[in-house]
Amino acid sequence: MPEANATFTGSIPENYDRFLGPVLFEPYAADLSARLTVTADASVLELACGTGIVTRRLLDRLGPGAKLLATDLNDAMLDYARAKFGAGDAVEWKQADATDLPFADRSFAAVVCQFGIMFFPDKESAMRETYRVLKPGGTFLFSVWDAIEQNDLPRTAHSVVSKFFADNPPDFYEVPFSFHDPETISSMLSAAGFNNFQSTLLPLPAIAASARDVAQGLIQGNPIITAIKERDESMIPEIEAALTSAIAADFGDAPVRARMQALTCTARA
Repeated sequence: MPEANATFTGSIPENYDRFLGPVLFEPYAADLSARLTVTADASVLELACGTGIVTRRLLDRLGPGAKLLATDLNDAMLDYARAKFGAGDAVEWKQADATDLPFADRSFAAVVCQFGIMFFPDKESAMRETYRVLKPGGTFLFSVWDAIEQNDLPRTAHSVVSKFFADNPPDFYEVPFSFHDPETISSMLSAAGFNNFQSTLLPLPAIAASARDVAQGLIQGNPIITAIKERDESMIPEIEAALTSAIAADFGDAPVRARMQALTCTARA
């Protein structure tokens, strides 16, 4: 079962995709998919596909003879992603736990994961499973967020929300930005059997149409909304208003322009 900090249910997938997708995830999806090089008939596995943002990019990049299998642990995210694709899109969808993959050994030429590893409760098991299902010489291509201090919008959201619940602040935003040390990542990958680890630090602008939109995404597009509801649901409008004001003051109102930074990583089986 997913941890509470990784449970994207209810209206979270829609808010995530609509308000955070174009700002935080699409720019890195374009970069990540462009780094994938496989043969025209390759089988590619995507882990933690979320609402299908990277999936679309991968599908557009892969040749017509390739096989793309997109997985996620969260059924709500998977269902939302599936609904965005048509019958003619050559992608297979499957609910799967990255720490216990339901696939045979040496099944895929590449495994791709954007901003998912940080949520895996057992990262070592996930890396071992990824290594197991990769063909010899196969590529593990993934991204993780850099420290929250390098990511303006989530940092601001974490600060604003914490002030409303000083005695018991929600800790969601500590999770996505908790796994970014290259030495730690390299050590885990090596223990799983991988070699040729490389990481690239990639800063990009986070551009949103309005402070109000991105504030809604930062509150209602991830599991922090569940934590707020558990504390005091009536405060949601006030929290969103405060976050909107803080973002507008520091990064502009329409458009918003802020910093974000992530690591893009590759390793070979």
